[in-house]
Amino acid sequence: MKVWLAAWPVMAVFVLSNAPTPLYVLWQRSLGFSSGVLTAVFACYIAGLLGALLVAGVVSDRIGRKPVLLPAIALAMLACVLFATAASVIVLALARLLAGIAVGATVSAGMAAVTDVAGPERRRAAALASSAAMVLGAGSGPLLAGVLSQSLPGPTVVPFAVDAVLLASAFAVVARLPLARPATGSGPGVWLRIPSVDPRGRTAVLLGVAVFAPGITSTSFVLALGPSVLAQLLGAGNRIVAGTLAFVMFLAATGVQFAVRRLGVRAILTVGALSTVAGMVMLVLSVRLASVPLLAVAAVLAGSGQGMGQFGGLTLISASVPSTRLAEANAAQNIGGYLPAAVLPLAAGFLSDAAGLPTGTTVFAAVVATAALAGAAVVTVVTVKGRAAEAAPVLSPAGDG
Repeated sequence: MKVWLAAWPVMAVFVLSNAPTPLYVLWQRSLGFSSGVLTAVFACYIAGLLGALLVAGVVSDRIGRKPVLLPAIALAMLACVLFATAASVIVLALARLLAGIAVGATVSAGMAAVTDVAGPERRRAAALASSAAMVLGAGSGPLLAGVLSQSLPGPTVVPFAVDAVLLASAFAVVARLPLARPATGSGPGVWLRIPSVDPRGRTAVLLGVAVFAPGITSTSFVLALGPSVLAQLLGAGNRIVAGTLAFVMFLAATGVQFAVRRLGVRAILTVGALSTVAGMVMLVLSVRLASVPLLAVAAVLAGSGQGMGQFGGLTLISASVPSTRLAEANAAQNIGGYLPAAVLPLAAGFLSDAAGLPTGTTVFAAVVATAALAGAAVVTVVTVKGRAAEAAPVLSPAGDG
């Protein structure tokens, strides 16, 4: 139980991460910006996240989890205030930047904190709790925002007021967690740098990124441009529909981790890559055929691809990296995933402005599907040589006990 309580701050911060998704159409209407600007605003979130990943993992491994997590949650609460009062694209972009910083710090230090609380004997349960909290929070945010904005006054205010309350509870949980300062640091060198992965974990990070990166890039497209696809091409402008689409996507990402937990990690990663490929095929078909059900299938497949890539990577990292380097290894995997998740949807947004949303979507899907196939090939080649993935233990939600 303590492991899942420690995962609550991860979930709470990730609720904020995607809460703006169903509200973009409102801001587009009131502030008057294009699909390209919308994806640029989303890219501000990724930029903040990547910037935090460059330092949060190192700092967390050196001075402890709480000194990173508590300021991160405070920044997330400030982002809620900015979202609720945004009257310009600049304020909206700043709010997304702060949210990204909070998420980047949490995905490094927060996931490592869950492992610290669990202890060496329950590392498998900790990895599953961290990964499930991340994707469940990411999916709950847009559903909550969609329902609240559609049914209550103040559609861009009430969702973030609720988010702020959730974050306040997460702050209290972190403050009470039994987290000690690390006995040893994460190695020599400057603190602001690309995370340096312990040699024992480099193969784990490589395999995780190979599948996680295409998966999270595909879900980022659904988050950034999914509401526009629904409204402009498919005629579904209801914010509950947009929020539910994102929720279903991340619910699939959560559920698939439990469904495949007894498979070998090589199989999990391979199936995850193929799921992303199938999701991109469905995405193109949904746009070309103007089908909301096909878009929902695409979202489920994309979420499953992200979930399996993240789950497999975290399993390998947890099994191979010592606790004093764990946050930095988590940061490295997430940098590898979130970097293309920022660049490719941004490019797709501006391409959609120039050539139309169907063309932008098709080109994006082709690039991501190719990357996912390449990831599956990497998993096959590396594991055939060293069988590294199969050596990792299989996760169980109940832990070792």
